[in-house]
Amino acid sequence: MIAIIDYDAGNIKSVEKAVQYLGEEAKVTRDPEEILSADGVILPGVGAFGDAMGKLRDYGLIDVIHECVRREIPFLGICLGLQLMFERSEESPGVEGLGVLEGEIVRLPAESGLKIPHIGWNNLSFPRRGRLFEGVPEDSYVYFVHSYYLKAKDPAIVTATTEYGAVVHASVEKGNVFACQYHPEKSSGVGLKMLENFIKLTK
Repeated sequence: MIAIIDYDAGNIKSVEKAVQYLGEEAKVTRDPEEILSADGVILPGVGAFGDAMGKLRDYGLIDVIHECVRREIPFLGICLGLQLMFERSEESPGVEGLGVLEGEIVRLPAESGLKIPHIGWNNLSFPRRGRLFEGVPEDSYVYFVHSYYLKAKDPAIVTATTEYGAVVHASVEKGNVFACQYHPEKSSGVGLKMLENFIKLTK
């Protein structure tokens, strides 16, 4: 069973449907016991960094997420879920992120002349092919919706990048923790393959 953490963020339903489409049981929950007994855990989300951290705190989920990581339960952050895994975001100064991974979230550069938020399809490069990308060709296109992007402190954890006015750290992997800025559940067959690869890691 894959637990999908429910903290009132957007986009939870589409992640649940994608997991079910792949033949895996999905449970949208904020119950600590259900999350910690799951084979894998997904933290999805669309919204603001500060609001999301407030909700995770209100629902008592911060310690649960850290316990998932400590127990080495396969864990996947998607979009805002990726951003929350890091230390801080320019979107919400003074708000601490989960700090599971080292790095910060910064605003896409306005001086690039590109439209912000970045909404649409961009191709991925693999500086280090992570386990999510088994069977996924380099330069595959995935779907993004974001105004802020990750600058990971340790380049060794970065498994995919894209370019949108800056080099965006689009996916990371460290131990049992995976995260992607784009939406695999909205990225057609390529995205479903990535989710399928994550599910395989839970077996």
